[in-house]
Amino acid sequence: MKRDRAFELDFLRGIALVFMIVMHISWDLCYSFGIRSFAYIEENWFSGLFHPIFLMIFVGVSGICCTLSRNNVFRGLKLLAVAIALTVGTFIVTFYFRFYCLIIFNVIGLLTVGIFFYALVTFIEKKAKIRPEVTNFILLALGCYATILGHYISIFDYTVDNILLLPTGIRMNCLPPQGDFMPLFPYIGIFLIGCVAGRILYSDKKTLFPNAPSWVRAISRPFAFMGRHSLVIYLVHQPVIYGILLAIFTIIRSAGRS
Repeated sequence: MKRDRAFELDFLRGIALVFMIVMHISWDLCYSFGIRSFAYIEENWFSGLFHPIFLMIFVGVSGICCTLSRNNVFRGLKLLAVAIALTVGTFIVTFYFRFYCLIIFNVIGLLTVGIFFYALVTFIEKKAKIRPEVTNFILLALGCYATILGHYISIFDYTVDNILLLPTGIRMNCLPPQGDFMPLFPYIGIFLIGCVAGRILYSDKKTLFPNAPSWVRAISRPFAFMGRHSLVIYLVHQPVIYGILLAIFTIIRSAGRS
């Protein structure tokens, strides 16, 4: 790993991934295998505090990393392909194999929209020769507005049949429940605020802690590794987790019957 790489961003994203994995293990144990000891995920302190905090860390850091990328259009296209494949794959598994896991719009879709939007903004900024501080102000204003708008969307009980409104977070009548979902609002706002933070704090595209002690880097290394490979981990962790848990519980039940 390069010495000047912003390892702290990889670390934060890795921490958020660990939380996500723990949450999904708890979800599987609670709802798929009936272990109600893990029903803490239903509690307000978890769903209303810890879960949103770690989502904001992941999305905000992704916004910062967007400003460090050399080619956001390519990154956006890659994520778009993944999002489409995820929707097609989960549709087939849900309706043909009767294992419910439908995903239409989740964090991959959110990041795709955010990355394309930031690429468009920076393209306009360059062509129109807009001053960076003006762009920062516009992105920050849009980010704050989107974050606030997310709150107001969430407190109204709308039910609509226009599928184009699905990403906003408004409830849909025309679609079945989804296995995973992340609305644009408020999280696109967190992404844009992260972009502003990245443009200001990481303008030289280097770590903010170049002289961090070796023990700090050693402790952060496993989480930083996860952060650098977040897309792969996100895609494979749930099937792997469910497969391991299914094997364990199958062995336990077989042993109980013998």
